[in-house]
Parts: sequence; C-alpha cells; structure tokens
Amino acid sequence: MQGHMERERASPFGEGLTRRRLACHGAGVLGTRNDDGRARSYSPSWATIADPRDACLNRPFTMTEALPVVRLKNAWNSTHPWIFQRLVEKPAQRPKPGSIVDVVGVDGVWIGRGFYNGHSRIALRMLENDPDVAVDAGWFARKIGEAVRLRREFLRLDEVSNAWRVVHSEGDGISGLVVDRYDDLLVVGFFSAGAWRHREWIFNALRELFPGCRFHSFADEHVQKQESFDYRDTLGTEPAVISEYGVRFRADPAGAHKTGFFADQRENREWLSRLCAGKRVLDLCCNTGGFGVYAAVRGAEEVVGIDIDPAVLDIARGNAKLNGLQGKAMPRFVQADIFPWLRDAAANGERFDVVILDPAKMTRDREQVITALKKYLDMNKAALAVVKPGGLFATFSCTGLVSEEQFTDMLRRAAFYAGRTVQVLKVAGAGPDHPWLAQVQESRYLKAVFCRVLD
Repeated sequence: MQGHMERERASPFGEGLTRRRLACHGAGVLGTRNDDGRARSYSPSWATIADPRDACLNRPFTMTEALPVVRLKNAWNSTHPWIFQRLVEKPAQRPKPGSIVDVVGVDGVWIGRGFYNGHSRIALRMLENDPDVAVDAGWFARKIGEAVRLRREFLRLDEVSNAWRVVHSEGDGISGLVVDRYDDLLVVGFFSAGAWRHREWIFNALRELFPGCRFHSFADEHVQKQESFDYRDTLGTEPAVISEYGVRFRADPAGAHKTGFFADQRENREWLSRLCAGKRVLDLCCNTGGFGVYAAVRGAEEVVGIDIDPAVLDIARGNAKLNGLQGKAMPRFVQADIFPWLRDAAANGERFDVVILDPAKMTRDREQVITALKKYLDMNKAALAVVKPGGLFATFSCTGLVSEEQFTDMLRRAAFYAGRTVQVLKVAGAGPDHPWLAQVQESRYLKAVFCRVLD
C-alpha cells in the first residue's frame, strides 16, 4: 500500500484490559501488567524453572512456537498496524524480512505479533493482538475466509459480478496482501515481505475457498526493492472473461495491466453509465475501456476513448466486441497524448455531454505530491474545456498519497482557471470490496468526484 504516514495513535486494546502476557520465546523477555496497571518484566532462565509451561501462564510450550522478539524504543499506544523503523530496536539476531515476530514495548510488555522487516521503512506490520492466537497457516486461512464471507454473504457480490477484490491488505487484516478474483483466476499481489514469505499458506487458503482456481502472482519491482525480497511474476497466464452488472470484459494480468482489470471502479462505472444514454461521451485515459464500454452498452450516442498506450486500446476494442457493440454503437478508441488531443478538440469546438478523466497513479513518492497535484490541475483544466454547459464531468485519482481534500481543492482551482462553474453531485471511492480501517486512511487510495458543469 502507498502513503506510509505516521498518525495519532490510540490504544489497540480495549479499556479495562490490565494484564497482557508475553508468549514463550525460549529464554526471551516475559512481560505482564500488574492489576494497578504498572508494567513489570523479567528474563527467566529456563534452568531455574521446573516446568517451562509455568512461565507461559499455563500455555502449552513447544520449541516450534518460539518466535523472535522485537522491542520498541518508545511507549506505544496505537491501533495503526505500521510501526516505523526509527521506533524499533534492532534485534541482536535480525530475523529474515517478513518473519513473524512477537513485539514487546519499551517496558517489556507484550504488544502483539506481526511481520518484521529490518530493511524496510515500515519495520513492523502488526497482525494479531491476542497473545493466545498463533499467526500460522490456520490464522491466514481464517482471515482470508472472513474476507471472502464479507464479499459473498454480506455484500453478495456474486449477484452482480464474478470479479471482485478478495483481500484488501490492511482493510482485511493482512498487511501487504492484495488478492483479486476474475472468474476462476485469482491474481495475488505481494506488497510486503511478510505476505511474500508466507505465500504458500496464502495459496493453500485460497485453494480451499476457490476450488479449481488458477493463480497469477506478482510483486512490483519497487516493492521488492523496498521490502528486500525477490520474486518473479507468473508468466503466460491465460486471460479470464468477467462480467459486472451484465457488462463483459477480458481480464489479462499477464498483458497490459498487472492485475488484469480495475475492479475498484465497478460501482462508479455502473452509476455513471446510467446517465449516459443518448449522450456523447469522452473517456480520457481510458485504459482497457471500462467507462467507455459501459457507456456504450447503456446506450450512449457516441463514445470516444483516448489513451497513449496502444496495447490497452487493443484490449479495449476487444472488450467492446465482447459486448456485441458494432457500427455506430462501437466506441472509437484513439491512441494519443491527452494534452495535445484536448487542445485540438477545444480549438475545434468539440464538446461532450459526459467527460471522464481517470489517469494512472501519479506518484508513490511523498516528496512529489505537489508535482502530482499540478499534473492533476493541468489535466482537469484541459478536460473541463470540452464539457458542454450542463454536461457531466467525472474525475478520479488513484494516487494514495493525494488526499480527498487535496483532490477536491485541486478541482476547485481547475474549474477557476478553466472559467467553469462546477457543481459536485457525488464524491465516492473504491467499491465496498476495498474496505479500509478508520485508523488506516492510507488504504483509501481512490478518489472519485462526479460533477455537473453549469456554464
């Protein structure tokens, strides 16, 4: 996940919890809290303990359960799962990147279990705060099972699509793991060394939940560098054909896009497409044609899609054909840089009833956020110039480091410089299969603003 921001942190434990235990770690530190709330810690010698189980508060002891212990430098009071490197003491024997460790506070009191990475800016990714719960194959199976039940039983996504996010990293409790489903194909993305190191447990859990599924897995090059692991993406994966709200697409993770298709825009595509019947629609940065194909299927009079990448445009044309679009109903996909194309279109008096602007991520570097906002400003200003008075403008950002407040302020400035009055109809984000925790705002990466241009 992008946007590693430090935030105000509240206690990860419920009120009234006065005793926390440290699981066994051979001769490691054990810690508890007294009933008055004061911390106490000690380092037992197993030679002086008749039964090692006594030191574990009657928890059955086996040497295979012993985990490395990582100690924090400062007091910790948080529900955010990330703990940064500068707050963590370097262990004498550093565990391998992504190892599961027990975490103790500066006072020796057990805090939780998580992934440790001494090479990453995020040293600890917390997973579990119950000392009696092991983070093992069963833990991963339970977490992934809970995520699937949310999508199938609560959100009932199978009724509208066979493509949805199965696991959304911190939003589903497994930091750095992203899994997308495209019919029988599961695309697994590793964004932390911990998810990568325990991939076999993850794959096994997914096989149980999706019998007969195929896998495509990947790890971005910059993630491998930051997290210090090496992984080769799956090669030669056959595409899957998916359907959402009755509109069909080909998901090709081995082709133009790493996951194969942007399922996060499903609800946004459906909502906007219902307003496109009989309209002239422009889909900028159209990628594989999601918004444009939806609009055409819903009866748009004309659809024009613009993207600079010829490979994604070939997929977009194929997606249009999958839906039986032909003749005047067939979207026209054009390879072009949107800036000169929009300048020419505005100069020629071209105007559209609906304009969609959905560019790729602008940056993953916090130092480049201002530069990214300037790019968004230029793009939105240019796009607003070709919207008919009274027309619709849908603008998006998938740059996680750009906040919703920053994005909407950018839109305000773009409208000012374009000389247009913008009426915001709806602000949205990714679909409900991309949940995020209130204390982990970084997971809320997608911003969607639907507007009417009044003049």
